[in-house]
Amino acid sequence: MKIQMRSVLLLSAALMAPVALAAPAAAQAVTSNAQIVQGLQASVADVPNVSAEALRGLAVAHMKYTGPPESRPPLAIQLDQLAQINVEIEFDLNSAMIKPSSYRTLGSIADAMHNPILLGYKFLVVGNTDTTGTREINLKLSQERADAVMQALATTFRVDPRRLQAVGLGEENLQDVKHPQAAINRRVQIFNLGSTGVLTP
Repeated sequence: MKIQMRSVLLLSAALMAPVALAAPAAAQAVTSNAQIVQGLQASVADVPNVSAEALRGLAVAHMKYTGPPESRPPLAIQLDQLAQINVEIEFDLNSAMIKPSSYRTLGSIADAMHNPILLGYKFLVVGNTDTTGTREINLKLSQERADAVMQALATTFRVDPRRLQAVGLGEENLQDVKHPQAAINRRVQIFNLGSTGVLTP
């Protein structure tokens, strides 16, 4: 299992189709559960107000920019202020079906979310694609994959669904705009959104 961390909780998905999660160039490799927990709790004191609904609206509005990817403005720079880790999640081709081999990775993420240190936090799952296919299809597929990851965390691994949100950004938030079809752009990110407040049963 390969996991990388930086200042924003990110799930990198090496997909065989247009969507996944990826890591910043300066990120360090993370392998232990303690390191995952540390990565997910880093730099979340002053978390910007970010929600799946707001990001979805930004992604749709961003599709009006029709020039080459490198000419498009950044989609959501406030995401860079959140804590993130990168892990590999694989999906079936052109599908939101998570491959069985990726459930061990999801289990490690869920274990970290169940850690007492992180129980008070909520998380955002973000699906991204490269520029293969139409922007509309990419937006839809990325949302389905983000939903699939969130569903697996909530049902298979018993993470409280009230702590999770999911949004697909399609190709609107490329990691490498100079190489828009590169695999690094096909990624699923998980961001720490800060404190949940008090959740009642």
